[in-house]
Amino acid sequence: MSVGSQPVGRRERNKLAKLERITAAASELFAEHGVDEVTTQQIADRADIGTGTLFLYAKSKGELLLLVQNAQYAAALERGRQAAETTPDVLDAVMSIVQPVVACNRAQIDNGRTYLREMVFGDPDEPHHGEALAIAAQTEAAITAVLRRDNEVADDDAATLARVVSSVMFLSMAASLNIAWTVEEIMADIHRQVSALLPH
Repeated sequence: MSVGSQPVGRRERNKLAKLERITAAASELFAEHGVDEVTTQQIADRADIGTGTLFLYAKSKGELLLLVQNAQYAAALERGRQAAETTPDVLDAVMSIVQPVVACNRAQIDNGRTYLREMVFGDPDEPHHGEALAIAAQTEAAITAVLRRDNEVADDDAATLARVVSSVMFLSMAASLNIAWTVEEIMADIHRQVSALLPH
């Protein structure tokens, strides 16, 4: 029997069950109250575990937010990638990738802005932070792939342009000036800037 097909032991099942409870508890509380208004004790209580156990899975509230949001951002990126595959126009395809990510970020604005802050300033050695950075890199890779469809964009330039597009998206979502903006307003802002970047 190969290692991959061996049944999961009781200890592993218990760890996975605790992780699921923690993720569900943090997700519910952050959605209900916003990350700043929730304590780790509240999350531990709702997950029916001790705070010491909670910190074995995430060492800070910021890491808990990354744990919760990473799966949502990954799913949003996948929806965007799929939409881009069937969108022939390069600018529209880039915006197809960006739109679900922006919508995910704005579902709870304070949480979305805190997620971006944690991704940039969090501890890069923490696993959930690493996952967030990987999602950001995957977003850039998806945008790079779309930009390479444009005959006027050199292959070497596509990755650089994708990084700029990613930065534009990040700043539009994170800027305090835009805190009250809707998804549509954020998208319009990103569209204007990306349109100016791409060859005409």
